[in-house]
Amino acid sequence: MYYDLPDLRLVAAIADSGSLTRGAARVHLAPSSASHRLTQLEAALGVPLFSRHARGLAPTPAGESLLRHARQVFAQLEQMHADLAPYASGLNSQVTVFANTNAINCFLPEDLGDFLRDQPRIRVSLEEQPSPAIIQAVAAGQVEIGVVAAAGKPAGLETLPYRRDRLVLVVPAAHPLAARPAVDFAEVLAEPFVCLHAGSAIHTFMMNAAAQLGGNLDVRIQVRSFNAVCRMVAAGVGIGMVPRSAAPGVAVDAIKTVEINDAWAPRDLQLCVRSRAALSPAASALFKHLAGKGVTG
Repeated sequence: MYYDLPDLRLVAAIADSGSLTRGAARVHLAPSSASHRLTQLEAALGVPLFSRHARGLAPTPAGESLLRHARQVFAQLEQMHADLAPYASGLNSQVTVFANTNAINCFLPEDLGDFLRDQPRIRVSLEEQPSPAIIQAVAAGQVEIGVVAAAGKPAGLETLPYRRDRLVLVVPAAHPLAARPAVDFAEVLAEPFVCLHAGSAIHTFMMNAAAQLGGNLDVRIQVRSFNAVCRMVAAGVGIGMVPRSAAPGVAVDAIKTVEINDAWAPRDLQLCVRSRAALSPAASALFKHLAGKGVTG
């Protein structure tokens, strides 16, 4: 089956306008030509894409299915154009980086900002992933640079230290835990938690840590940033877990940080690549820049 982009755009235009005539006008076709194209497409598919009623046209279930896929095609085409357009303006190259939540929220914005100001012809594609997925992607050659929290050196990869951090609990200042200098994670599993959204690397990590202890977290609310976690905790919604570097953004009298005793609490972030010698010049320059930030933090 061959799908013609003008046909897909016509289907979307008819669905959006609810009218063959208005849809045809949107894609600059005569109504007769649009009707012919739609009839041919429906005949090729063997199903009607629209039902006719007094107020116009409405997609059938088959039409809705086609529309969903067509819109994904349009989005991919727009993304392709966005990726290619910079090359026409003199872009040298693009570097793909996978990083965990901690690195993306606390360190990479400033470090990548410094790099990109000095390298205006380089683009960076940054994606958040859990550390195990990052290691796997780098090892498979799917991504050039990874930023992970790993206790040891990932097998088969070259690594350099990047930043040093630590996961801590944030609790309301009046909470009984606020008087404790440190706790085991197992002690707080029954507490209501403020967490980052499902799918974030640290959310996945927390769920797995709870499961390994034989429990489940009571997730009271999910938010989109560490700052939002801290603000929700300050409002008394629950307790949270954030990197220590993310906690100072909230007034110290509203929340308290509590150390976590578990061995996984230290988050020494590492840069990892498959082979430094095989990196593109742009990726090599970025790797060197990030490694130059040392292990402060």
